[in-house]
Amino acid sequence: MKVHEVTGRTIEEAISQGLEELGVSISDVTVDIIEEGSKGLFGLFGSRPAKVRLSLKEEENEAEAARAILEDAMKEDAAESKPKKESKPRKAPKAEKKEAAPAAKPEKAEKPEKAEKPEKAEKAEQLEKTERGAKAPRARKPREKKEEKAPVEPKEIVPAEQADRATAAGKAQEFLQDLTQLMGVNVSVAVGTDEEGNVKVNMEGDTLGILIGRRGETLDALQYLTSLQVNKGQNNYTRVTLDTEGYRAKREEALVRLANRMANRAQKTGRVSLEPMNPYERRILHSALQDHPNVTTHSEGEEPNRHVVITLKN
Repeated sequence: MKVHEVTGRTIEEAISQGLEELGVSISDVTVDIIEEGSKGLFGLFGSRPAKVRLSLKEEENEAEAARAILEDAMKEDAAESKPKKESKPRKAPKAEKKEAAPAAKPEKAEKPEKAEKPEKAEKAEQLEKTERGAKAPRARKPREKKEEKAPVEPKEIVPAEQADRATAAGKAQEFLQDLTQLMGVNVSVAVGTDEEGNVKVNMEGDTLGILIGRRGETLDALQYLTSLQVNKGQNNYTRVTLDTEGYRAKREEALVRLANRMANRAQKTGRVSLEPMNPYERRILHSALQDHPNVTTHSEGEEPNRHVVITLKN
């Protein structure tokens, strides 16, 4: 939590000066009075300034909020990249079978109370009613066999072209091929170099995200190890960039959206601290807001906890 101590002739003047220096409103801070101050004798002798402490509210939660927004953005990108399942045509509803209405019972003719019906005629009438109301048994339809789903075939991995092992790209390719094999991940490792001689590596076939890890931590670790292997014993440093399944591009888009959202929040609160990130991701945030008219960015802290802070200009 950011704490700012300010002095002034009165408590009100010290609070106003502190709010102006922080660029926030009174609702964004907690005020602690350290010294109330005194005017002294005739306002000239023994006067003491007032001193207050202003503490910004909710700054500790900014990093968690930024992390949640970033993870939501990554989930949106992942959902958009998944192929939509074709909707199956709905089966026509089966026609409801109407049961035949029972035959209307004939009205009995009124008989004199004393007249009794013979037993044989009564039994014959009951038998006739039973036969008339009996229903024919329904024929059972044979059950349709469910179509068995074909097993999902694994993605076919096409081996990448083998680079010269004496070059920086060849060293990176050979190192990652051996490492992924030990990890039990079947991938194709394609390498190339740009105009400045930096190595670009792309691995395909990791559909489960094993090589990416939580927020790209595994991918960053693999990139760091590959860079050490390539630059071992070399005088000139060669930058190595590692990617898989287009993760870097998706992460960059999510970081740019995060930067714009946090810039809007910083304009309301005066200051926003993001979660710790690696130098590559911090550069993306700085670049996304370098031309913003109202906010500016800088980094604070030491690795691995170095993070980007967004504040108001002037």
